[in-house]
Amino acid sequence: MRYPVCLALCLLALPAWAETPLDGAGFEAAVTGQTIEFAAEGRSYGAEQYLPGRRVIWAFEGGPCREGSWSAPEPGQICFVYEHDPVPQCWAFFDEGGRLRARLAGAAPGNDLLEARRSRAPLACPGPDIGA
Repeated sequence: MRYPVCLALCLLALPAWAETPLDGAGFEAAVTGQTIEFAAEGRSYGAEQYLPGRRVIWAFEGGPCREGSWSAPEPGQICFVYEHDPVPQCWAFFDEGGRLRARLAGAAPGNDLLEARRSRAPLACPGPDIGA
C-alpha cells in the first residue's frame, strides 16, 4: 500500500524536476515589444525593454539605461551583451502561466528573478545629469 502514496507524491513533484527553459524562439515570442520589470525576493530588481531584432534596453532599479542585444547560443540559454560590458550574461527563462522566471547561469534555483509587471510602454530612461 505504500507504493501508490509514493507514486502520487513523486508525480506531484514532477513539474519541479521537469521544468524546461524557453528556447530562443519561445523567448522572442514572449518578450518582443514588451517592457518587463523583474523582482528578487519581493523587491524591484530592474526592468528590460525587448525591442525587435533581439535588441534590449536594461536598467537596474534606480540605475542608468544600457543598450544591448541577446542571443540564444544553445537551447534553453538566453545570453545578453550590453554596451558597457562585452562579457555575455546568460540566463534560463521559464514561462510560468504567462509570467517569466529568470535564473542566471550557474545560480541556485532559489535566486531566480520573477516578472513583477509587464507593459508595452517604453522603459523610462532619464537623460544625463544636467548641472553647472
